[in-house]
Amino acid sequence: MCQSSVFMIDKDGEKEIKRDVILVEPTDDGVKIQGFFESPEVIPARIKTIDLLKHRIILEPLNVENK
Repeated sequence: MCQSSVFMIDKDGEKEIKRDVILVEPTDDGVKIQGFFESPEVIPARIKTIDLLKHRIILEPLNVENK
């Protein structure tokens, strides 16, 4: 199977927010993610990194300023 885990970056590092994700879609409000047999949800974040080899998607909150 080709599901991925989604992580959010915070001040303490990375926190897993969802496993077995089958859909990742950028939207105007953030990133829409959906797991098996679950309704999609929009996370107010942007995609920082997608590592297909490790099945990891890293998000960062929209309110993070780039420095």
